[in-house]
Amino acid sequence: MSFLKRFKPDFWDTNPEAGPHKSLFNYRRTWRQAIALLTVVALVPLLIMTFLDYNVTRRSLESENILRLTRVTSNTRRSVAYFLDERKSALQFIVQRETVKNLHDTTRLGNILRGLKNSFGGFVDIGLIEGSGRQVAYVGPYELQGRDYGDQHWFSRTLEKGSYISNVFRGYRDEPHLIVAVRCPGNGPDGPFVLRATLDTARFNSLLASLDLDPGDDVFITSHSGTIQTPTRWHGTVLSDLGLPVPEYSAKTTVLEAGEKDGTDVLVGYAFITDTPFVLMIVKVTAEVMQPWETIRMELLWLLLVSIVVILLVIVGVATRMVSKIFIADQTRAKTLHHMEHTNRMASIGRLAAGVAHEINNPLAIINEKAGLIKDIFTFGKEYDKDDRLVRNVDSILKSVNRCGTITKRLLSFARHIDVAMEQIEFKELASEVIGFLNKEAEYRSISIIMDIPDDLPEFTSDRGKLQQIFLNLINNAFQAMNDGGALTITALRSGPNELQFSVGDDGCGIPEEDCKRIFEPFFSTKKKRGGTGLGLSITYGLVQELGGDMAVASEVGKGTVFTITLPVTPTINKAEQA
Repeated sequence: MSFLKRFKPDFWDTNPEAGPHKSLFNYRRTWRQAIALLTVVALVPLLIMTFLDYNVTRRSLESENILRLTRVTSNTRRSVAYFLDERKSALQFIVQRETVKNLHDTTRLGNILRGLKNSFGGFVDIGLIEGSGRQVAYVGPYELQGRDYGDQHWFSRTLEKGSYISNVFRGYRDEPHLIVAVRCPGNGPDGPFVLRATLDTARFNSLLASLDLDPGDDVFITSHSGTIQTPTRWHGTVLSDLGLPVPEYSAKTTVLEAGEKDGTDVLVGYAFITDTPFVLMIVKVTAEVMQPWETIRMELLWLLLVSIVVILLVIVGVATRMVSKIFIADQTRAKTLHHMEHTNRMASIGRLAAGVAHEINNPLAIINEKAGLIKDIFTFGKEYDKDDRLVRNVDSILKSVNRCGTITKRLLSFARHIDVAMEQIEFKELASEVIGFLNKEAEYRSISIIMDIPDDLPEFTSDRGKLQQIFLNLINNAFQAMNDGGALTITALRSGPNELQFSVGDDGCGIPEEDCKRIFEPFFSTKKKRGGTGLGLSITYGLVQELGGDMAVASEVGKGTVFTITLPVTPTINKAEQA
């Protein structure tokens, strides 16, 4: 038996075309409809909830990442802005405290530079520039005394605004640097002066390098025009063009979704640093940021798949059990209705048989009386005592009358036993009665009937009418299974202290092994093409159970079949009949 056949439900092999009301008894279709309906009812809400949870979780994680990136960008902007504002404020304090004359003194200017380095750090040099743009005092590692900055953008902006923080640029020293410049208050004969200081870019860059970022993240400062101001991990070198677009000015920290030149999706947190030309950018690869989401998504998908599999298994099990219960209920109902119909039919046949027997018995009695009278006249009359032919004809009439009487007695006996009644039964007598109904067919088809019933077989208490129906059905089935010239065997023996065993065997076509397991099921028949209903053996099996017995079958294709019935000597009351 294959693996699938072990789990195949009983209703699977039923034929919906076997009778009327095909849609009612199409159990496969009912099973499929039940599974489809339960699947829709169970899985649609699950899929909707999973979809909603999927999107809510993804949006929640995206919002959390954006919030975290916004917070880191804002904190970093404050650090950078504080660094620059602190140094700009230090220069503004110096020009408030010192006169232009003092600032012309390089010794005094050198002391100021040392004080700035010791107090704040990050200063490289310092210089005083007159209104024409010429640097008149300078302290630092470069030869910049007397340099003219009159055409420099930062210089004109400082004179205009009073203070200025420049982009990172190369300038005269030909290396990246940035400057902080403030205008000295008051105007001398040479115009306003500007105090300028160069900041250490390494110290400036360390502010960004100290951030705790993931390996794939990048943080840097760019100018408004998109020129990189600090070292980057994978966006280019200082003073090169940035591959990402610089967003429009916003007073608040903002996070945008963007794409790199190679197509990589990134999240960009940016913040404009007030009163500077700088834009702080923190770039995170979207795939790395959303890596936890990949884990969550796989967990959700696995949970969904496992839930679907479990739900489908439960649905198939419930639908199978439900349809099996319907199938059993339909079979039981049909079997009961057919049994009632069969009982009513047998009762009608019994009444008809009794009526026919009584009607025939009256003429038979007259014929028997008249034939006996004629025989007496022939026997005692001298004129006919030599005519043997007439005496033989009269004897033939009397024999035929006796035979008809025997038949009518059987009909009356059959009619009397239609009603349920427990009585003492001698099996050999009962078997002879049943065989008597089928003797003519057996003679016509040359079927030999062998009865192996011991003389000492005890009588037992049972319902004669039901036993007649049982053995009549079995013998009829045997006749249908045999060809002309076959052999029918009826045996009986005592199998236990309170058990008798009867068997009806034939040498007919036999039953396949797979059909033997279902032979007693209602509506299962091996001869539906020849008009079988599939209820004969089912009813017979039910009658045997009602009598407190059991019934088994043994068969081999091409060799024959044996039905074995086990009955108690003393009957037990069947619970179904009690109910």
